[in-house]
Amino acid sequence: MTDISVKGEFIKLDAFLKFANIVCSGGEAKILIADGQVFVNGEPCTMRGKKLHDGDQVVTAGGETFVVRTGN
Repeated sequence: MTDISVKGEFIKLDAFLKFANIVCSGGEAKILIADGQVFVNGEPCTMRGKKLHDGDQVVTAGGETFVVRTGN
């Protein structure tokens, strides 16, 4: 499990996938999410704009698991 730190109060799921280098583009993120290949807290998530908050969100995609860390 890898911690990924981002600025701000939250980050949207599609932007998180790009930030964590799971995908190279927003288009790739959209496809991965729509295909049900992204899990948030162990559940498939098909909402591109889902807001991820500090520590309480665990994202699994591309065979890797990440804990979201946000802050200013």
